[in-house]
Amino acid sequence: MVTPTVKNMEKIKNSSALLTNPSHSGTPKLEIKDVGKIFRTKSGETTALEKTSFTINEGEFVTILGPSGCGKSTVLRIVAGLEEATSGQVLLDGKEIHGPGPDRGMVFQSYTLYPWLTVKENITFGLKLNGVSQKERDDMARHYLQLIGLEGFEKHYPIQLSGGMKQRVAIARALANNPKILLMDEPFGALDAQTRNIMQEVLLKAWDESKKTILFITHDVEESIFLADSVYVMTARPGRLKKKVPIALERPRDFSVKGSVEFAHYKEELLSLIRDESLKAIQ
Repeated sequence: MVTPTVKNMEKIKNSSALLTNPSHSGTPKLEIKDVGKIFRTKSGETTALEKTSFTINEGEFVTILGPSGCGKSTVLRIVAGLEEATSGQVLLDGKEIHGPGPDRGMVFQSYTLYPWLTVKENITFGLKLNGVSQKERDDMARHYLQLIGLEGFEKHYPIQLSGGMKQRVAIARALANNPKILLMDEPFGALDAQTRNIMQEVLLKAWDESKKTILFITHDVEESIFLADSVYVMTARPGRLKKKVPIALERPRDFSVKGSVEFAHYKEELLSLIRDESLKAIQ
């Protein structure tokens, strides 16, 4: 096991300053205020999410990490307007969210492309609905095809693409609509390990350029560290925020950072936090 040096340990320790002095300053982009969720059925009630509060600043990349069934996807669906909170409120740019809206882009784990549309048509579908001109749509499609590395595939249909390529198109489509925040619900969960690693780098490349605010759900510890400015760890159900872990790894990042001493330290800390909660979930 890699042993952190005194210098590296001090650097990581100092990253705690991000809790009170975030690098992404200014008015919070997204505010989760005492949000709770109870699912009611004929057989009774299940508390999926206890009162949870946190904020995400403009341009920040936040991952939510937790054991299965902890309510992390419930948080995302409430932010997306696909679920209604039992208590609390969600504010985007200071305005309370009520239902879905084009100001929030969503990328799911399943491939949600329109099978009858080409790659280019999928990317520009929302733009066309909003009356954007053909030239602007063409320019936008060209830009995002280059960004996600799918130049030459614009006339292909989803059935002709691999899983990783489909998710690239889904990300490009979400970004092309220029949402205020991008919500991602374990988008790489169904991919093989190698493709998943590549997709993480593709996403960071897109984020480095767009600087979109991103809320990303995952159960993968390495993924959460590699992508995020901050990792929010949730408890076992009923879910609530257990700890915020700021990630002070330098940007831009590539795959090599996963072999660093700093990365190993974060991984050890998060694995310990998640293991405790996973054991509670099983029990």
